[in-house]
Amino acid sequence: MTRSPTTLPLLAALAATFAIALSACQPAPDPQVAAAAQKARQEQAAAEMAKAFDAQYAAQNWELARAHGDVLMAEHPDSDAAQRIRPLHEEVRAKATEAAETRRTTALWSYDRKPVKGGEQLSAAIYAKANVDTDGRGAKPVRLIFRDHPDWGRSSYLVLEAGDFDCYRGCRLKVQVDELPVKTMAGSRPDTDEAIAMFIEDERALWRMTDGAKTITVTFPVKAGGTRTAVFEVAGLNRSKLPAWK
Repeated sequence: MTRSPTTLPLLAALAATFAIALSACQPAPDPQVAAAAQKARQEQAAAEMAKAFDAQYAAQNWELARAHGDVLMAEHPDSDAAQRIRPLHEEVRAKATEAAETRRTTALWSYDRKPVKGGEQLSAAIYAKANVDTDGRGAKPVRLIFRDHPDWGRSSYLVLEAGDFDCYRGCRLKVQVDELPVKTMAGSRPDTDEAIAMFIEDERALWRMTDGAKTITVTFPVKAGGTRTAVFEVAGLNRSKLPAWK
């Protein structure tokens, strides 16, 4: 049978109408079933994140564990996995913060050992938390150094990059550990131009002060007039680098 060209569009329209009617007869998706499937997928994703968290927690990689936990809490806060690790996540966040701070303060110290006449010289040095204006021409770094020399023995001293200490005949320094009461310690400026240095005379006491301390604050007199204060974040000192300073 030959169809005329005008019948073809009509047949197509009838077929489309039949398809629409047939689809209308299909039952609509159950919202509860769809929601359950979605929740199952979310719980599975959360469980995978929790596995990564658990692995880093077991390895005591606190910062990586925190990262996995942070993502889990942000993306699936109501999941069973999130509820399970929540107390551990709080613990990990605190330990990760502590680990980052330990790494930061440890990096503040530099150590040196070099051969000298009679043996080896060992030293540990740290820059003040903030630069200090010691000559009226702008703030410059101040260093605290502990040194162990085979001939000169053990010493602790401050070093300036500009200005000078007003301490050639001796002086009194104010030293404070964290928020503890301020102590007075003796200082002396060696009569030399090799370095702008001032000894803190009771080096053993100062060394003991660093044990368990977060900061040591030293107030010292300068030739420019008055006193200046330098704060040193000493918590990261590796005491084994100067084994004789026990």
